[in-house]
Amino acid sequence: MSQSRIILLGPPGAGKGTQAKMLAESLSVPHVSTGDILRQAIADRTEHGLSAQTYMNEGKLVPDSVVIGIVEDRLAQDDAANGYILDGFPRTLPQAEALDELKVLIENVILIDLENEMIVQRMSGRRACGSCGATYHTEFRPTKVEGVCDTCGGETSQRADDAEATVRERLRVYHDKTAPLVRYYTDAGLLREVHGDSTPETVLENIKSELGAA
Repeated sequence: MSQSRIILLGPPGAGKGTQAKMLAESLSVPHVSTGDILRQAIADRTEHGLSAQTYMNEGKLVPDSVVIGIVEDRLAQDDAANGYILDGFPRTLPQAEALDELKVLIENVILIDLENEMIVQRMSGRRACGSCGATYHTEFRPTKVEGVCDTCGGETSQRADDAEATVRERLRVYHDKTAPLVRYYTDAGLLREVHGDSTPETVLENIKSELGAA
């Protein structure tokens, strides 16, 4: 299929990571997650990876120029010749502009959107077992006994990142940084929007329909 050089945008909790993996498998192209390729570049001790490690060791954010270099290196690999799903990049307008300057081909930008209150409900209700890592949800998938893992009997609790105040702050930052990206790719005629309030399988089919791949 053509048109498979894709950026996935979406707020935390909208299911973007899940969709990126499913879509990549469906289209037989690599799922390029910036977190994963950053860790791999560091492990492989590439030039950009070593640079990133230096910043991280000093407790500093890895600058755009280094992240962009790592993304560029990844997209130059053979398995990305026929397409890729970019997940987690770009996050800001300068990063999107840098991709254009490097002439990285982007054919579609999919925005998986979901209302803030639905995201807060999804994320703040999540619980995880401290022993085996099994995950639950207080409303959608509760444990049989509150606070006790069905799988191993360990204690379940809310992760710090899932606390309501933290989720709302993450959403504020996301919308501040992403609004310019949405305008940028809308103006470029690349943006397509899919609502995330369905099962993962339904959302995937809706994305593929937008891509003309259904």
